[in-house]
Amino acid sequence: MWTPTDHEKLGVVIASFRGTVPFGLSLEIGDTVQILEKCDGWYRGFALKNPNIKGIFPSSYVHLKNAFVKNKGQFEMVIPTEDSVITEMTSTLRDWGTMWKQLYVRNEGDLFHRLWHIMNEILDLRRQVLVGHLTHDRMKDVKRHITARLDWGNEQLGLDLVPRKEYAMVDPEDISVTELYRLMEHRHRKKDTPMQASSHHLFVQMKSLMCSNLGEELEVIFSLFDSKENRPISERFFLRLNRNGLPKAPDKPERHCSLFVDLGSSELRRDIYVTVHIIRIGRMGAGEKKNACSVQYRRPFGCAVLSIADLLTGETKDDLILKVYMCNTESEWYQIHENIIKKLNARYNLTGSNAGLAVSLQLLHGDIEQIRREYSSVFSHGVSITRKLGFSNIIMPGEMRNDLYITIERGEFEKGGKSVARNVEVTMFIVESSGQTLKDFISFGSGEPPAGEYRSFVLYHNNSPRWAELLKLPIPVDKFRGAHIRFEFRHCSTKEKGEKKLFGFSFVPLMQEDGRTLPDGTHELIVHKCEENTNLQDATRYLKLPFSKGILLGNSNQVMKATKESFWITSFLCSTKLTQNGDMLDLLKWRTHPDKITGCLSKLKEIDGSEIVKFLQDTLDTLFGILDENSQKYGSKVFDSLVHIINLLQDSKFHHFKPVMDTYIESHFAGALAYRDLIKVLKWYVDRIMEAERQEHIQAVLKAQEYIFKYIVQSRRLFSLATGGQNEEEFRCCIQELLMSVRFFLSQESKGSGALSQSQAVFLSSFPAVYSELLKLFDVREVASLVQDTLGSLPTIVHVDDSLQAVKLQCIGKTVESQLYTNPDSRYILLPVVLHHLHMHLQEQKDLVMCARILSNVFCLIKKNSSEKSVLEEIDVIVASLLDILLRTILEVTSRPQPSGSAMRLQFQDVTGEFVACLLSLLRQMTDRHYQQLLDSFNTKEELRDFLLQIFTVFRILIRPEMFPKDWTVMRLVANNVIITTVLYLSDALRKNFLNENFDYKIWDSYFYLAVIFINQLCLQLEMFTPSKKKKVLEKYGDMRVTMGCEIFSMWQNLGEHKLHFIPALIGPFLEVTLIPQPDLRNVMIPIFHDMMDWEQRRSGNFKQVEAKLIDKLDSLMSEGKGDETYRELFNSILLKKIERETWRESGVSLIATVTRLMERLLDYRDCMKMGEVDGKKIGCTVSLLNFYKTELNKEEMYIRYIHKLYDLHLKAQNFTEAAYTLLLYDELLEWSDRPLREFLAYPMQTEWQRKELLHLTIIQNFDRGKCWENGIILCRKIADQYESYYDYRNLSKMRMMEASLYDKIMDQQRLEPEFFRVGFYGKKFPFFLRNKEFVCRGHDYERLEAFQQRMLSEFPHAIAMQHANQPDETIFQAEAQYLQIYAVTPIPESQEVLQREGVPDNIKSFYKVNHIWKFRYDRPFHKGTKDKENEFKSLWVERTSLYLVQSLPGISRWFEVEKREVVEMSPLENAIEVLENKNQQLKTLISQCQTRQMQNINPLTMCLNGVIDAAVNGGVARYQEAFFVKEYILSHPEDGEKIARLRELMLEQAQILEFGLAVHEKFVPQDMRPLHKKLVDQFFVMKSSLGIQEFSACIQASPVHFPNGSPRVCRNSAPASMSPNGTRVIPRRSPLSYPAVNRYSSSSLSSQASAEVSNITGQSESSDEVFNMQPSPSTSSLSSTHSASPNVTSSAPSSARASPLLSDKHKHSRENCCLSPRERPCSAIYPTPVEPSQRLLLNHIGDGALPRSDPNLSAPEKAVNPTPSSWSLDSGKEAKNMSDSGKLISPPIPPRPTQTASPARHTTSVSPSPARRSPLKGSVQSFTPSPVEYHSPGLISNSPVLSGSCSSGISSLSRCSMSETSGFENQVNEQVAPGSGSGYSGPDEPVQKESKTPPPYSVYERTLRRPVPLPHSLSIPIASEPPALPPKPLAARSSHLDNGARRTEPGPRPRPLPRKVSQL
Repeated sequence: MWTPTDHEKLGVVIASFRGTVPFGLSLEIGDTVQILEKCDGWYRGFALKNPNIKGIFPSSYVHLKNAFVKNKGQFEMVIPTEDSVITEMTSTLRDWGTMWKQLYVRNEGDLFHRLWHIMNEILDLRRQVLVGHLTHDRMKDVKRHITARLDWGNEQLGLDLVPRKEYAMVDPEDISVTELYRLMEHRHRKKDTPMQASSHHLFVQMKSLMCSNLGEELEVIFSLFDSKENRPISERFFLRLNRNGLPKAPDKPERHCSLFVDLGSSELRRDIYVTVHIIRIGRMGAGEKKNACSVQYRRPFGCAVLSIADLLTGETKDDLILKVYMCNTESEWYQIHENIIKKLNARYNLTGSNAGLAVSLQLLHGDIEQIRREYSSVFSHGVSITRKLGFSNIIMPGEMRNDLYITIERGEFEKGGKSVARNVEVTMFIVESSGQTLKDFISFGSGEPPAGEYRSFVLYHNNSPRWAELLKLPIPVDKFRGAHIRFEFRHCSTKEKGEKKLFGFSFVPLMQEDGRTLPDGTHELIVHKCEENTNLQDATRYLKLPFSKGILLGNSNQVMKATKESFWITSFLCSTKLTQNGDMLDLLKWRTHPDKITGCLSKLKEIDGSEIVKFLQDTLDTLFGILDENSQKYGSKVFDSLVHIINLLQDSKFHHFKPVMDTYIESHFAGALAYRDLIKVLKWYVDRIMEAERQEHIQAVLKAQEYIFKYIVQSRRLFSLATGGQNEEEFRCCIQELLMSVRFFLSQESKGSGALSQSQAVFLSSFPAVYSELLKLFDVREVASLVQDTLGSLPTIVHVDDSLQAVKLQCIGKTVESQLYTNPDSRYILLPVVLHHLHMHLQEQKDLVMCARILSNVFCLIKKNSSEKSVLEEIDVIVASLLDILLRTILEVTSRPQPSGSAMRLQFQDVTGEFVACLLSLLRQMTDRHYQQLLDSFNTKEELRDFLLQIFTVFRILIRPEMFPKDWTVMRLVANNVIITTVLYLSDALRKNFLNENFDYKIWDSYFYLAVIFINQLCLQLEMFTPSKKKKVLEKYGDMRVTMGCEIFSMWQNLGEHKLHFIPALIGPFLEVTLIPQPDLRNVMIPIFHDMMDWEQRRSGNFKQVEAKLIDKLDSLMSEGKGDETYRELFNSILLKKIERETWRESGVSLIATVTRLMERLLDYRDCMKMGEVDGKKIGCTVSLLNFYKTELNKEEMYIRYIHKLYDLHLKAQNFTEAAYTLLLYDELLEWSDRPLREFLAYPMQTEWQRKELLHLTIIQNFDRGKCWENGIILCRKIADQYESYYDYRNLSKMRMMEASLYDKIMDQQRLEPEFFRVGFYGKKFPFFLRNKEFVCRGHDYERLEAFQQRMLSEFPHAIAMQHANQPDETIFQAEAQYLQIYAVTPIPESQEVLQREGVPDNIKSFYKVNHIWKFRYDRPFHKGTKDKENEFKSLWVERTSLYLVQSLPGISRWFEVEKREVVEMSPLENAIEVLENKNQQLKTLISQCQTRQMQNINPLTMCLNGVIDAAVNGGVARYQEAFFVKEYILSHPEDGEKIARLRELMLEQAQILEFGLAVHEKFVPQDMRPLHKKLVDQFFVMKSSLGIQEFSACIQASPVHFPNGSPRVCRNSAPASMSPNGTRVIPRRSPLSYPAVNRYSSSSLSSQASAEVSNITGQSESSDEVFNMQPSPSTSSLSSTHSASPNVTSSAPSSARASPLLSDKHKHSRENCCLSPRERPCSAIYPTPVEPSQRLLLNHIGDGALPRSDPNLSAPEKAVNPTPSSWSLDSGKEAKNMSDSGKLISPPIPPRPTQTASPARHTTSVSPSPARRSPLKGSVQSFTPSPVEYHSPGLISNSPVLSGSCSSGISSLSRCSMSETSGFENQVNEQVAPGSGSGYSGPDEPVQKESKTPPPYSVYERTLRRPVPLPHSLSIPIASEPPALPPKPLAARSSHLDNGARRTEPGPRPRPLPRKVSQL
């Protein structure tokens, strides 16, 4: 049976459990589980990581932990009873574990590894704590390490700062807010600003001396030298090196490592140097022979220096090489380091051996104990300590030192009868009083043990040697008395014996006869001469002699004779036991000289402080002994001396001796009667304050009052103990009288001088220290009353001295911090005084730092939820006194500008933070009663209103992100909890007092604004928290956003009709709240919008304002990342449900739908913008949003903003043409006016004219960069017109030059023609703006189909590429996936005029082929009926799809949506006609180019002729004959009669063109190609035979014309009437070229490379040879094609191999595939080169004007009115209609177009771009797979069936290639020719008239005629009255030239929004 557990509440999983049993709970090792029930070895409970899932698990899988239960029952909370540090470690490591893995994912390797090490360290430390075997100190140390590492990791990972108290986490609920703030601030300050160490230490390690010729042992001496004061500041570090320059004792680190300790911060400056002196041990001269002298001398070797400033960077200077210098003369050795520092180069140079000293130096910071901890390895290995000279900056009590420093300075010696100076060596000994030499008390330095004697170095031949060697003599105190130092002087011979001869000595006693030691300073000692063998062991023989020259002054002259030689030393004593001061000795021995007591007490003030503190206890005993001896006589003197000593201890150097005095008072002081004298003298001084002129001494007394009171209290206690408490009343009276004197003195105002106020300030600063002493004798209440009276006596006027005000406040602060204030009884007495002074200072805004500190201390004592009566009363007092002033202070402080200095700014932030913490602490302590009292205390509603406005404003300030550091989440949550609690109390007051007739908009607005920014705080967005953090916050505070949201809703409902005041102002803020991803909050807040709509509808009949505001705010908020798809659905559903029963439901639904659609687009936009690189998705999404703002919302400003966002995207992607078109959208909204425009986006404030000018120039620049120069030229003209109208000729000149440069670029620079691709986006997973739509995309330069396909798949990585070109079905549309359908399409240029004109360079034509394209098409072949294996053309049909875009390409995007698609089927016969027309057109173009010398070589023509003739001979067009000229076909398709005739005509025309082409070819063919030409001629006759043509005259009635070049001309309509086997007469068509001519590749598919190259037969860059020798390959699907241009899927051509199966294999693939891209297709018929008029011949028309003609009988006007109805001319609409009827063609509806005035594009028939001229390229061409290609003519007959033909035969299957089409009606000619009859015109050819719109296409005169260039729709301008002479304009009217008014009906213009004015943008 399951029973609830009592003790087994918490456990840790020690083995994973899969939970496979029924109701089993799956657990992983390490999970923490809470146990609810148990039963037979099983537990039931849940894992803390997922408390919602409960289950059972075995008890053996769980290790139980001790825990206690809070709130037993259903909602019990189990808390482990373990150390809080362990709990924190566990939860922190779990959080880190997740984030640690993310670091790896984000590739932050450095932090990943560092955190890994820290986590391992923490785990190790955790084990140590859990084991529980650590000592208390060790446990403390481990916890310190743990918390340091936890804080480091939290900081690195951006987690919250954890408040701690003694290494344990603090619950904010258990302490006051001010204490929490202090803990946070302490940890923050510790983290940000590490404490500057006051003590520093220099670590030195000697490594080696690098020298080329060493060979001798060395002594190296380090010391620190102050170059400013020119003296050493440290002892010496001494070490010895061996002959190799390495330390002699490498196994003893203390011998070669030293720590220079106790350097003050003042000594870390540039003029402190490390000096290194090197002494060699060896021969006198470095170069002497080894046997010259065996005696070793200490000789100078070199010196090195290093500034300590070089070490201040904090880096360890490892292996530092110091240069070693030597002085030029040895006499300068004593100051060589100074010369090096001063850079006196003349006095030193590098040592001859070029030595270098290798050392390691490091500067360490902190006290010595800290250094020992942090660098334990240094100390464990051993290091010598080198002290500072003398005492350190701070003298510690108990420090035992007795060091005498002796510096061997210099000597003056006589020659001693020698010719040269002596080599003097000094030997020093210490001799005690018994005459024995003291051993081991001479220290050379810290690295060497002390020795018994010292030998100086020797200077060569120098009678005035200077050594300056410093020695330390650590002589014990007991050996000091009677001891002396003896110096012996010897001459060191350089002879072979190397003797050292004694010639004199000096000595100096260490202590004088009166007990004083040798005074500090330089002493000139007498050198006593002696014999070489004199024995100095008996000291008594010379101690009676004088030792110093100072003593000799009074002696006889006889002794003076012996004192010519002198020796100087400097002594300095550093001792805590001995003194050199006689006055000090006299005072301590006062009993021996009672008469000197007064003098000794007076001289005490002159004695050095270090001497007094050394003998502090003895001195105090002396003083109180004298007081006991005669208090009447010496009381005042002793008091003054005591004051002097007390104040001496205030000095920072001696403040560590205060504990010594405290110990003395507690343990050694015995003056039981002293209190009477001390009180008496102190009162006497206080009473004299008002009278005294000089206040310095009195101020010194007041400064010492703390210790005076300590002595008074201790003395009284001793007296009470001794007497049993006698005279208690008397003592109380004395104290009362003393304090009355004090109160009187404090209450006086300073008049005139500020001496009195200074004395008051001194008293106040030390008075709080007296409280604790008074408490030892008096009751708490008594002391509190005394203090209250004393502090209450202070003058309250504000204009007193500022310094005194500050001191008063400091006194109050110390009072609050004192022990007295902590007691509730005394606190209640003192609080009014404290609050009074605080209020006064806060009102004046003075000393805010101190005020904040005092307030913090006041609140620190008041714990949260303290319900004691005393606390509640205190809160009452504080609220009444300080709440208002506290609010005003926070407002004042936060409104000030922050100081610039970092230290000042830090202080500023501290003040603000402390005041805020105080306010929060106060508000948190307030109960219902307090709030009620507060609200009742306001007399009027105005006062209440001001208070509410004030507190709401303060709360808004508290919510600011900058109020607390970003990682202070704990503090922010506490603040928010206090704020929301207070707001809930105050909202009642708002409802009761400021509604209905008392409504106050300002206060309600402030309330709502506060609530909104409260909810929007970053620290409350729980969704961003880790799960554990979120759980903790919810457990402690709940979701405060929901609470505040409910309060907003409640308050809103209370407003009633006053809601109208807040519409639309609150729409934005409330919308921001609803965008927070909290479902409960959204459900509460969204209905408010319905309410707003309802009230707005009531007021104005609509809710346009609500809609406008919603839309404006949505954009900005969603762009910041707020909102999601869930919100969109929730918004839609809630509001739709709310408005169901409203009368305004329809308009409401419209608004909601609009806003929802906007959200869809904004969410798509935001998602797209998250991508890294600019891609089509980003641009497309921006275009979608931009259009939505323009068309649906009419939001002009947002529209313009997104124009510029789109512009920036294009620039980033280097889509310069699109960027220019985008900026044009803004340009169109502006006019050339002087209206001022405001500053907007990046535009300054300027006039509309200036902004439009700037836009024009920017657009021109982008068109230039995008090589769209034609558009740039139009804009250049526009802006040039403006300059001209303003007579701004300077800029006009520049603009004309720019225009000219653009013309040059058109002619000189090469432009690549882009490919176009149709992309379908199918499936619901695509963004809204792409979903189930198809687009046409303009590819990048060099981008072919495969590359484009890969790019699209990379932009949509989850998309599936569809492998067919068929339209997808509904299942694909509705699929929860992404499908991409991509294939290439062919552009259909709208304007054909430029492309048709002869002589227009290809550089110009290339622009019109691929720009301003609305229409694209692609073809798909299919078979109808049974496929004939012998001749597949019989059943091969083509499905032609035309796509119309919403905007032309290029435009503001690289892709636009397809607006309309049309599908037409072409019959096999129509296909054949189109292929032949195509090939004929190509031949004409090549022949024309050859004639006009446009070709650089004749190869393209050669290959084209070869391909056509050779294919025709081998079968070629015969396949068409077999398919369409047979009797069966003609009988079964009677309606195709005209078409069959047309096909026959084209065949014959091809033969005619070929013959003429061969004639031209013969004229230009090079000699080496003559055999090929001959072969072509022979094959041509074979071809004619295959067509049944023996001679043209036999088949075609000749016209009376001759061919000047020998080429026969045939009139096409003189063809035989009967061509069918049955003799049926077929009437030929009037216009033989009325079908669009399209080029195709060969029946076999060409390679992908060929797709780009095939279009170059007429001179593009690819080699003709390669193009014509392409091999066939099998067809595959479009998407698998490796080819990248328009993939037209075509059927096979009837090649020779298929037509003639009997042909040999070598002929099967021998035909050359001559293909021509429709973009380069020729646009003219063949026409001979013009000759003299008399010789001019005309080409007869075939049919009804297939070729140009000229009739001498016609006048020029008639010719102008009658344009040639040829394949490149205009036929009449009537003819087109006849054709449509006869051919049963389907006419598609005409899509709307932008308004243009008589655009020539509407009326042209055949668009045949002339090929661009390129150099041939060599290279193999791979086969490619054909794909469908979009191509659609804008004309009515654009659906004519077309079939691509191979280059060899002119007949081919469909394959990919660009093409041109007819795009208009064919005009009916004036002269109607009877069917079957020839109609030709002979006579001289008239020159082409300018009025004629269609000149003879091949006329040489045509070059002089220029036609307008088509204008892009976005750049359209009004038509000029006369066409300008400069670049062609496209808008010249053409309708007037149509014959008989017959024209096609112009379709309705494409809707285009008119340019709108921008209000101020």
